[in-house]
Amino acid sequence: MAGNSQRRNRRTSNKKGMQVGSGGNRRRGLEGKGPTPPASARKGHKKNRIAGAQAKQAAARRPAPRRGGAKGTSEMVVGRNPVYEALRDGVPATTLYVQQYIDNDERVRDALQLAGQRGNINLMEAPRPELDRMTNGLNHQGLVLQVPPYEYAHPEDLTAAAYDNHEDPLIVALDGVTDPRNLGAIVRSVSAFGGHGVVVPERRAAGMTAGAWKSSAGTAARTPVSRVTNLTRALEGYQKAGITVVGLAADGEHTVEDLDALGGPVVIVIGSEGKGLGRLVGETCDYRVRISMPGGAESLNAGVAAGIVLYEAARRRA
Repeated sequence: MAGNSQRRNRRTSNKKGMQVGSGGNRRRGLEGKGPTPPASARKGHKKNRIAGAQAKQAAARRPAPRRGGAKGTSEMVVGRNPVYEALRDGVPATTLYVQQYIDNDERVRDALQLAGQRGNINLMEAPRPELDRMTNGLNHQGLVLQVPPYEYAHPEDLTAAAYDNHEDPLIVALDGVTDPRNLGAIVRSVSAFGGHGVVVPERRAAGMTAGAWKSSAGTAARTPVSRVTNLTRALEGYQKAGITVVGLAADGEHTVEDLDALGGPVVIVIGSEGKGLGRLVGETCDYRVRISMPGGAESLNAGVAAGIVLYEAARRRA
């Protein structure tokens, strides 16, 4: 009898007392998890491993992302008038060094005021021997301005900017232009006539120094300059992208006003005033054009010549 009673208790024990519910888990478990993903998306499946391996191979073949263009070197502007003019003309700067116990004349006060208005230029006081050391003994007159390295664009950045604006690229390349003031003037003309940038070679050519910044009259802040190791290869790269390369030469076969190619995607190559285009650069050009000069002058300043051709290109695009 005792055994029968224990068996009855075991059968009925689950029906007595408080019961804990499932919280709907059983119902949700019956609802399913949606359609079965394809084999290539199921972790551990053979097709998933194959798809992963193919993705890695594709990533390895893909070219590495571009890191931007080259950087210039830092520069020092020395002397009261040069420092004041650089600050007035918007030349980028990181630090203004002022000699201890300097005679506080009008130029010094104006320079300090301009640096303070910028808000992002550090003001540092330094003894005269320290400024002498920094400037290698130049006549700094108690003021030294540190200009940061210029960040050059990549050549492809210039065309990308044009296409982003749904425009045909209009670029100027310089071959042998060594005067920073000419470079600054050309940057200014490119900006004025709706161009998309300037290309300069690394060697035997002017770079974006403080002097170039001043000559650009502030337009260097919005007109990119690209620096390339080999100008001929850079021009060939533009040609492969469907851009016409036009070289300016005194003995060119075409005149600027007669060349229809200036109305489309074009790179205008300007040589030095004395030597003109280099041989390889000249042979790379699709067209060689000249500027008609009834007055009989043999050549024009590079900045002036660039302005004339850019005007004609802008007129055709209007």
